[in-house]
Amino acid sequence: MEKSRLVQLLRTLSGPEQKDLRRFLESPYFNRREEVVQLFDWLAKYLKNGQEVPGKEAVFPALFPGCAYDDHRLRMLMSLLYQLACQFLAVQDFTQDDVQLRLRLGQAFRNRKLPAHFTQNHRDLSAKLEGQPYRNPDYYQNQYLASLEKYRTAYDQREVDSQHLQVLSNELDTAYLARKLWQACFLLSHEAVSNISYDFGLLDEALAFTERSGALGTPVVAIFYHCYRALTNPDEPSFFQNFKSLLLQHGKLFPAGEIRDLFILAINFCIRRYNAGSQEYLQDQLDFYREGLHKGYFLTDGELSRYTYQNAVTSGLVMREFDWVEEFIHSYREKLAEPYRESVFSFNLARLEYERKDYGTGLLLLQKAEYKDLLLNLAAKTLQLKIYFELDEYDLLEAHLAAFKTFLRRRKELGYHRENYLNTIHFTRKLLETNPFDKVERAVLKQQIEAATKIGEKEWLLKQV
Repeated sequence: MEKSRLVQLLRTLSGPEQKDLRRFLESPYFNRREEVVQLFDWLAKYLKNGQEVPGKEAVFPALFPGCAYDDHRLRMLMSLLYQLACQFLAVQDFTQDDVQLRLRLGQAFRNRKLPAHFTQNHRDLSAKLEGQPYRNPDYYQNQYLASLEKYRTAYDQREVDSQHLQVLSNELDTAYLARKLWQACFLLSHEAVSNISYDFGLLDEALAFTERSGALGTPVVAIFYHCYRALTNPDEPSFFQNFKSLLLQHGKLFPAGEIRDLFILAINFCIRRYNAGSQEYLQDQLDFYREGLHKGYFLTDGELSRYTYQNAVTSGLVMREFDWVEEFIHSYREKLAEPYRESVFSFNLARLEYERKDYGTGLLLLQKAEYKDLLLNLAAKTLQLKIYFELDEYDLLEAHLAAFKTFLRRRKELGYHRENYLNTIHFTRKLLETNPFDKVERAVLKQQIEAATKIGEKEWLLKQV
């Protein structure tokens, strides 16, 4: 049963949610079969203690004592409990969203021809909408839906006037533009990392309307407009700077998940420009990391992704902001997931000491960590290689290169990473073999490194040449 959809779903529920689900199952409005509650109680014993749930043959006698095992009967009961658990999640989510609840309640009052009830509910809905802090695409969509219900009620009562229709049209335009431009930005972002090309539909018309209608006065529309223009015109910095300025100014208008996605989108833009040879956006990238960390945008359930942690360190090191990097490494250590915490912390501290040219300290930090993440292990081995070279520890470097190469040849699952690291080893050996006083040899090696397409440490190697 452990791999069943039912158990997998139930394992995602917190303790309080499990208690609420049981109360839900006890309600005769939703469930009238006692064996469903019994099945949940039997499963809950294992869920509570984190134990693996036994097979179906173990639960059947507890639910149907004295009966011969009937797999179909048990599967139907499990299916019913699964459907009720799904219904519970939907009801829980719906009732916690007061805006959606009042939108549906307004429809019910209109359909039952209760205009006074509708009016009071619409007043409460409008206050709820205006009182919430967010002005993201969802807000404008809900605002339009609320006005649509008001229009329908007025139509039923033969009280429609031109003002109703104009407000409805204006709100639909804003809701559509916000959603359409949002969608366009994330389609473009996905195109940049995949081989997929998307059909953007009415986007050209939406952009033209945005520019001539005054819609840029609405922050969410302006943010996504300038984001789209920046993504499609990377050589025109004014679009990105407008996007950055608006986003930093109006970030509070978005829920946590949405503002995090926007910050990551902006950071990825900066990274792509850097990889294309432009250093123009390095400061912007660091600004986004600083602001996002300060506001907690990058935290998920209080935890910081180890990839975000390392990328923030990289951004700070590139900008030579060593004091900020050191403070960040220590301040966010406890925000890392426990299995990777010490290795990620030690590795990034070693990177900082390497940039400060404190190679001995960097080497000690690398050697004391255990690397459970394969790619982090490879990065640590590469940094160790660079430190041995910088220290002129050529015997240690030779031994390290040999061990590193053996390690790579055994790891067939590395894909393109394997070739990148093997090339780094190859050209490091060439560095050792090249006469440092022979300009011709150095020039030839430089050309070979520059011509290589799959090499992880090209910039460092060229610097050594």
